[in-house]
Amino acid sequence: MSLPPLEARLAAFYFAFFSFSAAYVAYFPAYLAGRGFSAANIALILALPQLARIAAPAAWGALADRTGAHRGIVILSCAAMTAGFVLLPLAESVALVALLVCFGGIFSAGALPLVEARTLGAVASPGRYGPIRLWGSIGFIAVVLGGGFWLERRSAADAPWALALFALLSLACAALFPPGEAPPCVERQAPRAWRVALPPGVAALLAAGICMSAAHGALYAFFTLHLQQAGYAGGAIGALWTIGVVAEIFVFALLPAIFRRFRLSAVLVFSFLCAAARFTAIAWAVDSLWILCVAQVLHAATFGTFHAASLAVIQRVFPRSALARGQGLFSSVSYGAGGAAGALVAGWAWQAGGPEATFTLAAAFGLAGAYFARALRRFGL
Repeated sequence: MSLPPLEARLAAFYFAFFSFSAAYVAYFPAYLAGRGFSAANIALILALPQLARIAAPAAWGALADRTGAHRGIVILSCAAMTAGFVLLPLAESVALVALLVCFGGIFSAGALPLVEARTLGAVASPGRYGPIRLWGSIGFIAVVLGGGFWLERRSAADAPWALALFALLSLACAALFPPGEAPPCVERQAPRAWRVALPPGVAALLAAGICMSAAHGALYAFFTLHLQQAGYAGGAIGALWTIGVVAEIFVFALLPAIFRRFRLSAVLVFSFLCAAARFTAIAWAVDSLWILCVAQVLHAATFGTFHAASLAVIQRVFPRSALARGQGLFSSVSYGAGGAAGALVAGWAWQAGGPEATFTLAAAFGLAGAYFARALRRFGL
């Protein structure tokens, strides 16, 4: 589909960045397992970037809003991602691997929230976000499918080089962005009360976001390993990841119609109920391929509609001059704190009770999130 020049550049960045994300979530845990790391060590390493995202995105967002250096921060972030994964094969101990992953996580945490804020600022309505963001889903699909067939013929040992390549492509796309502009001084000199108080509904959104990210901690850390233990081949694993992202593409294309018809709070509650159903199925029906396929289709809701509706809430409640701070705050609290907690809890549950306990706990997080999402209705959302 044809996109205006800036939207096309944003779409290219999404394609490259989510190609990186696909290699990371689908095959990096297998790379760590191939190096002989325990489930607890894998969970700890995967939690470190999430821990970095607790503070880093909000700090990068505030810096970007104050200086207007959005593009420069994104470029720096992608450069740090590239360097970290180039050096990773040279790290011989768990501690060194963890240090490199944490280093990359701190610097890379600024990239996506700032691009999300820029995308929100570039579109006339929240529904226009979907046609741009779906190119990230296309990149994700290409990598998980290709990586699955690669895994059947080779090992996951080459994952760091693939990650470095996609991070470098993200950097090249970010360099094509036009320079950002610093917000007017009158907007930067916001009342002190604004700097302290959150807009109405944000606390409920953050609590819901923590629950959804915690639920997905099990998916991103252990879904590939769960499928490998159940006897699925690399091509089948890649295909199952792909089903979820194909469904996500469809929902991104339908976002304008969805947002016209339903309240944002209703979209979010539906997303959380789908999360509870999805992770219950993954926990207890891994031997049924068709049930797994249905569970992966629900990714359209557990990530697609959840993420887009959350961004729409941020766009609605934060002033334009603070969009980067709002998106950074959401990323820090929801994806940072929630993702880190989810990965660590998933590692504990995996060792204590196996995959069934891990994904059942993820389903419980989904139910908890529905409670907080329903509260957004009180704020007219």
